Amino acid sequence: MRHGGTIQGTRLLELRPNCECCDRDRPPDAPDARICSFGCTFCHECAEGALDGRCPNCTGELVRRPIRPANRLLRHPAGTRRVLKPEGCALT
Repeated sequence: MRHGGTIQGTRLLELRPNCECCDRDRPPDAPDARICSFGCTFCHECAEGALDGRCPNCTGELVRRPIRPANRLLRHPAGTRRVLKPEGCALT
């Protein structure tokens, strides 16, 4: 599933599996995962540290990523595509 799929025509959040900065795993139930409105995913440490709460891709706000209920993950699994910024994280 490239973008997390759909429910009744509504596109689902991809729930990416890692922090784009440090590549730390962020499972779908990680309470410290942070995202921007485009779904870019970061761990709490990178989001609040190097990024100061802003996405390095769009400069949008990073907020706590919602947790998809386990029974919904069976039909709508989290994404598997890992995204990593090879140059590391810093606002541009």
